[in-house]
Amino acid sequence: MSDITPYAARKERIDFGPYQAVVFGAPIHSWRAPRAVREWMRTLDGQGKKCAMFFTFGGFQVHPTHYSTRQILEEQNFSVVSSAEFLGVHTFNLGGWKAMKGRPDALDLEVAEEFARATYKRFTGEDDAVLGELEKTDHTEEALDAIETFRFNVLTQLPTRQGEACSLCMACEEICPTGAMQAEIGEADKGKCIGCLACVANCPENALKINDMSDSWAFKLELENTTEKGLKEKRSKIYL
Repeated sequence: MSDITPYAARKERIDFGPYQAVVFGAPIHSWRAPRAVREWMRTLDGQGKKCAMFFTFGGFQVHPTHYSTRQILEEQNFSVVSSAEFLGVHTFNLGGWKAMKGRPDALDLEVAEEFARATYKRFTGEDDAVLGELEKTDHTEEALDAIETFRFNVLTQLPTRQGEACSLCMACEEICPTGAMQAEIGEADKGKCIGCLACVANCPENALKINDMSDSWAFKLELENTTEKGLKEKRSKIYL
């Protein structure tokens, strides 16, 4: 297994030659796989290998993530045989949102197990069906790019120590997918930060802070035309 979250990890070449199949997993970031992941995928040589995709998300917009990621992988000479989406706690819960608390739950894990079994059959050829059509979008690439910036209307204070001391374990800097976090000064570079909050989530001392997003939670629910109850009723899904 390779964790490509850290910036340095995506600079290492991966040879898929020894593998029979590949599984790609990523969070959904503003309707698509994160830009860092998309750009990394475009450097790969799939060598005609079968692959599967899965995505984690905090309960809101999913599509066109499956469709757009499949496009990239097939352009890189992979054959995508399955995909899935799994519910989990939203990143912005770190700032006061209340999206998908307690997820993944037992039902989500059952879907994950079913996905693994179905994908294995596709990999081995026991199931020779092909992945069906995936939901597209009418939005242009430019519009989707603009959507990526919306999160900064909510995340108005990038991760920072606010001058507080820490042990400088460097975990925040090492995990940052874009090289934005600067552990020495305890601040994220505004020009590089994508608001993924991996640094905040992985700080062993809880030293990094962001702005309180609690006031935007009701607005987000209204914007998405849903409720906390409606979110809780959502289920993880498989696409075959």
